[in-house]
Amino acid sequence: MTQEQWGRLKQKLQQSVGQSNFKNWIEPLEFARVDDGIATFHVPTSFLGNYVSQHFGDLILYQVNTVSPDIRRVQFRVAANGAARPTQTTPKKQPATPEPRGDNIVPSAPLDERFTFDSFIVGKPNELAHAAARRVAECGPVTFNPLFLYGGVGLGKTHLMHAIAWELQTSRPDLNVVYLSAEQFMYRFVQALRDRKMMDFKSVFRSVDVLMVDDVQFIAGKDSTQEEFFHTFNALVDQNKQIVISADRAPGEIANLEERIKSRLQCGLVVDLHPTDYELRLGILQSKVDRYRAQYPDLVLHDGVLEFLAHRISTNVRVLEGAMTRLFAFASLVRKPITLELTQDCLADVLRASERKVSVEEIQRKVSDHYNIRLSDMIGPKRTRCFARPRQVAMYLCKQMTSRSLPEIGRRFGGRDHTTIMHGVRRIEELSIQDGQIAEDLELLRRTLEG
Repeated sequence: MTQEQWGRLKQKLQQSVGQSNFKNWIEPLEFARVDDGIATFHVPTSFLGNYVSQHFGDLILYQVNTVSPDIRRVQFRVAANGAARPTQTTPKKQPATPEPRGDNIVPSAPLDERFTFDSFIVGKPNELAHAAARRVAECGPVTFNPLFLYGGVGLGKTHLMHAIAWELQTSRPDLNVVYLSAEQFMYRFVQALRDRKMMDFKSVFRSVDVLMVDDVQFIAGKDSTQEEFFHTFNALVDQNKQIVISADRAPGEIANLEERIKSRLQCGLVVDLHPTDYELRLGILQSKVDRYRAQYPDLVLHDGVLEFLAHRISTNVRVLEGAMTRLFAFASLVRKPITLELTQDCLADVLRASERKVSVEEIQRKVSDHYNIRLSDMIGPKRTRCFARPRQVAMYLCKQMTSRSLPEIGRRFGGRDHTTIMHGVRRIEELSIQDGQIAEDLELLRRTLEG
């Protein structure tokens, strides 16, 4: 096959897959060579190569065979150094009559190859969600339908959705697994209405084995889309097909979502992904470091850096991972070890944006309420244990959650010396390891204050 022949085939492919799919997926392909019956195409990323192989590989192979019948397979490689593993498409038993997919019938969105179960760090805030996702990925009898995952930005909902899809594609390639966002579902629905292809739309979405819809809150207020989603949902449940849904809040808290849809979503297993705790954030950072070691083998990481970041960047895992990526790249460029000082300089803007807006006074009030003591007693001079321990907990949280210096904190605790604050902080650090109740109190208070 020649470059000129590939150019003509691309025109035919454009007619088959539609302008949008052609521009996004086919146009970036560059024909490279034919070797031993394998046609190789260069792609800009392995992600694009995987998607093209999965969704358009058979169609491309069929068109290629019309000009070069000796080509048995097509593969897609990242051009730079040929580093990426090739993604190959082998002809099926009857490739002569493929069924091209139009714009409105391609149901599944691309999956991020980084989001697998192996790369998901499990901790107390997400262990139930992880276990439920694993159960769905095992593809046994449907025990809860739907599985509804909800939580804030960067807590792992989309990661688990992709992980389920990757696992099912690997272990059960015979299943029709469809993953897409609610926005994409709405787009497909509107396009089908416009093109008068609603029967195709219904046929595709009601014949899947596993339907996964991300960010379902986006269909709230869209009456026609909600109507079709409701009927699709019911049709799949009636066939005992698995449904997995995610959102940024619980079903009952999604405004403008029809009550009948809320009721259906609440019939399955509803799992909240809680904000990350310190241990989970530290585990995520340690996992990132292990992966970066291969890329930056000569870099030195000083003690205390990961702990510092796990404390300071607490609301969003994506921000945390992005900060770590920047830190390693910066240290590599300037050829310096990753010290606490370098970390603070390199990530100054991230740390400022992530700085907790919690005041000493707010911490004192929350701790007093938690231990059911008066604020005046906690700040006052009494040294009995029922007041001293909450006081030390408040000192510890002030040190961890505000940018106030020890002398400043001491002044707000009845004019105490900074050495007293330091002693209280160290005492709570020790007790948090020895006493499970203290550790639980700290985590509950931290979540309350961060919320």
